[in-house]
Amino acid sequence: MLYSVEHITQYNYHEQVSLCHNIAALSPRNTDGQVCKSFNLIISPLPDILEEYEDFYGNKLYYFVIEQEHESLTVTVKSQIEKIKTKTLEKYPSESWETVRDLIRNSLGEFSSERQFIHATEITAATPEIKRYAELSFTKGRSVFEASFDLIKRIYKDFKFFSGFTTTSTPVSVVMKERKGVCQDFAHLAIACIQAMGLPARYVSGYIETIAPEGKEKLAGVDASHAWLSVFIPEAGWVDFDPTNNKIPDDQYITIGWGRNYFDIVPLKGVIMSSNAHELKVSVDVKRLGE
Repeated sequence: MLYSVEHITQYNYHEQVSLCHNIAALSPRNTDGQVCKSFNLIISPLPDILEEYEDFYGNKLYYFVIEQEHESLTVTVKSQIEKIKTKTLEKYPSESWETVRDLIRNSLGEFSSERQFIHATEITAATPEIKRYAELSFTKGRSVFEASFDLIKRIYKDFKFFSGFTTTSTPVSVVMKERKGVCQDFAHLAIACIQAMGLPARYVSGYIETIAPEGKEKLAGVDASHAWLSVFIPEAGWVDFDPTNNKIPDDQYITIGWGRNYFDIVPLKGVIMSSNAHELKVSVDVKRLGE
């Protein structure tokens, strides 16, 4: 399946800006399930400096600087991604989550890269209430897959998708208390729950197909960047879960990159030389081009 993505971010400033530094994490990754066939980054006004590099997690980032006065900034990304049919497991490993936790914790080096995703960050730090919530899914002897899938089903059922209530820096303790938020919040909450049980979980940034296939319901999180999470299961690898839509991501999902939390893979962030306010507009269009 072939998809096109157009992601437009526009800042309109209330006064002229003389300098801005930015980092864009908008280039889809090549993974076992997808290949980025083309990527075009268009910045207006033209940047004076533009550099490409990879971060610690292997995400492709673009650093750019505009050193001329400007009243607006528009960053347009046009990508084409081919989704690859991968062999899916008919049955996930049945080892208990306790066995997997101890295996990863006690390994001498085999799971060193996965272990870094066990440790909570400030925004995913679990409270006692969050750990108790996780324990309802991670019951004795249950497999990692079954427990994780049960957890995202419960988050989908217990929490309300409510745009505008939280910001990108809202801690999961607030989300847990108020029982509402958006996709980033639900991904952070699920990560906090899984890490509280001593298991690795990482944050994933990407997109969902804008128009659902015929006969299928439109998913929450389209028309903007979306977020979900991956849980590491030995012998299966990293397995994606989307608590916002209560499903395992499929061909409708396109991955940009991953990290410990939102701040490791912010789509576009920067600093401007200005003391005045600005307006932000973001639009995302993901189209299925055919097989």
